Amino acid sequence: MTKNFALLICVAATFATNQANAAGCLKGAAVGAVVGHVAGHHAVAGAVGGCIVGRHLAKKQKEEEREAAQAREQAAKQPPQPVNGAKPNPDAKPAASQWD
Repeated sequence: MTKNFALLICVAATFATNQANAAGCLKGAAVGAVVGHVAGHHAVAGAVGGCIVGRHLAKKQKEEEREAAQAREQAAKQPPQPVNGAKPNPDAKPAASQWD
């Protein structure tokens, strides 16, 4: 009876959470259940702990991806910098080519 109840709770929690949290929870719960079972028949406790850790890691990864996207966007908005670090001279004339 308790296994069926635990399964029902896991399924309900999966549908109650949003997609990103559910993915982290499902992966973490699967790993936690296996570890809990091997560690002494505590699969339900392992699944709950794995779900919590999985959700945290998924949220952290999503935040890092968002920050990386913002950094790429900021870098694309900035003008290109000179290669050697020198400031460009606005009064400089373009170099002569062999066709001038």
